[in-house]
Amino acid sequence: MCGIAGLIHLDAAPLSPVVLQRMTDAIAHRGPDGQGHWIEGNVGLGHRRLAIIDLSPAGHQPMVNADHRYVLSYNGEVYNFRELRTELEALGYWFRSAGDCEVVLNALAAWGTAALQRFNGMFALALWDRRERRLLLARDRYGIKPLYFAQQGRMFAFGSEQKAILAVPGIERRLDKPALLEYFTFQNFFTDHTLLEDLRILPAGHHAVLDLNEERPRLKLTRYWDFRFTEPAGQVDAREYREELDRLFQQAVNRQLVADVELGSYLSGGMDSGAITAVASRSYPYLKTFTCGFDLSSASGIELSFDERVKAEAMSARFKTEHYEMVLKAGDMERVLPRLAWHLEEPRVGQSYPNFYAAKLASKFVKVVLSGAGGDELFGGYPWRYYRAAVSNNFEHYIDQYYGFWQRLVDDRHVRSLLAPIWDDVKHVSTRDIFRGVFLNHDNQLDRPEDYINHSLYFEAKTFLHGLLVVEDKLSMAHGLETRVPFLDNDLVDFAMRCPVGLKLNNLNDVIRINENEPGDKRGKYFLKTSDGKQILRDAMRAYIPQDIATGVKQGFSAPDASWFKGESIDYVRKQLLDGAPRIYTYLDRETAHGLVNEHLAGQQNRRLFIWSLLSVENWIVCTYA
Repeated sequence: MCGIAGLIHLDAAPLSPVVLQRMTDAIAHRGPDGQGHWIEGNVGLGHRRLAIIDLSPAGHQPMVNADHRYVLSYNGEVYNFRELRTELEALGYWFRSAGDCEVVLNALAAWGTAALQRFNGMFALALWDRRERRLLLARDRYGIKPLYFAQQGRMFAFGSEQKAILAVPGIERRLDKPALLEYFTFQNFFTDHTLLEDLRILPAGHHAVLDLNEERPRLKLTRYWDFRFTEPAGQVDAREYREELDRLFQQAVNRQLVADVELGSYLSGGMDSGAITAVASRSYPYLKTFTCGFDLSSASGIELSFDERVKAEAMSARFKTEHYEMVLKAGDMERVLPRLAWHLEEPRVGQSYPNFYAAKLASKFVKVVLSGAGGDELFGGYPWRYYRAAVSNNFEHYIDQYYGFWQRLVDDRHVRSLLAPIWDDVKHVSTRDIFRGVFLNHDNQLDRPEDYINHSLYFEAKTFLHGLLVVEDKLSMAHGLETRVPFLDNDLVDFAMRCPVGLKLNNLNDVIRINENEPGDKRGKYFLKTSDGKQILRDAMRAYIPQDIATGVKQGFSAPDASWFKGESIDYVRKQLLDGAPRIYTYLDRETAHGLVNEHLAGQQNRRLFIWSLLSVENWIVCTYA
């Protein structure tokens, strides 16, 4: 696990080693165990190393292959590297190191981009072909590891983080206004945009080629893999599916235990991390586990369930782990936001500062940590979302229903007034079209509720999960910590995509329609009736975790910010967003933003996500344009 960076002068001007050094220095936190640079004329590749497998100098990067044709800078872990190495040795390739980097290098030399389909793991890589003068960039199937690129003038730069690219002299920092509209609609980016013009993220499951033999080289992207959730034909044997899930889950966890350094696991108190810990602890006696809890002294309502330390401690005792925990208070958010914005680079889904503290805690004891990310998106962990659009007349009707639900921050009624200062620059952008564009490569034949549910699972894997993965990478690597996600093992994902919806959700044949005229707590009733997700996973995991955990209601990793924003942190919110001259109001309408914030402070609406996003973007502007 590492950080990569590179720069090409498209006008053939020699590349300065000082500039490449600045790029890798900017991401030194990703690889505190060493650095490397390779320069030839106008092309340079850089690397920061976090040594996990083969700690010897033989794993040094950038790595050059035996015939000196290819140069690789690679970030990630390919867990099936030993099997691939055996195949490559049979083809005549020999190896100097014991890790996966050299296997990736020789696999690309032997099989070209077809090798990407064979990698079971997480990666972002850059491969320079010295003979053909072509650069290959690639990212893993699911987007676990990020990779950014930018082309301005006669410079092409790339890196694991944006800050590596921004370290290049001459790269301009201009706000991408359509991306700001996208973010304040979805609290995420569904396109490849970032908040900076010309700076893009390589989409998950893609590779790209920059050919320097062309008169005007431009990066050409190719999709090599995509999610495809489908319903099986014929009869379904639930027991066979459950047994196969159990086998694949154990296989996935055990595959990802390979490391030459100490490994631990997050233990949130929920099913996914609990089951991973249960399996991992069989191979790792006294496995180290980590939990973040929250001070709930001022919380109310649903937030009273946000602290899962008691459940985590009970599972730690059951699995005999060496357990560590910390408690977050309102002031911890205020304290960390400037540093968090610098590391995160682009705010995405949710309030992510608890992840920063969890990674900080784990990094004090281990260099690798297992995470339960992906289980919800693959096995239907958010049924209250899917049911909202499971009964639709056709694809466009489905889009209308689901698009309305996914306007997480500001809906179409408020967006024009909120973005009034820049509206002329973004009025041509249709966020509904952006939403609809997610489905361009997915089969739009929709005949049954199951088809609509599979569409929703596809959408959330492509957008929500991807946002979570980008956040997790940035905030763990901020502490030189590698996060692994066993649920995103290739074989397990393939199984999840062909697993029948009826085994994931119990109430599919009794889809709930909300009667808007019904008195009482309609929202509470809706969530109660639709909290039935991940049924096959719950059934399989009962062998590993306590019954109450396996049957418990889904609980996200979230702080009680709704209460804190109008309680302990109210002065901070007012100072940051309501008083003085916040820089965010260069782009957003102050009066509209104040009105929405004050609705939360007065207890009229829960706008915690909107307040968090304002705070995040304000801190991003300050650190980006400081």
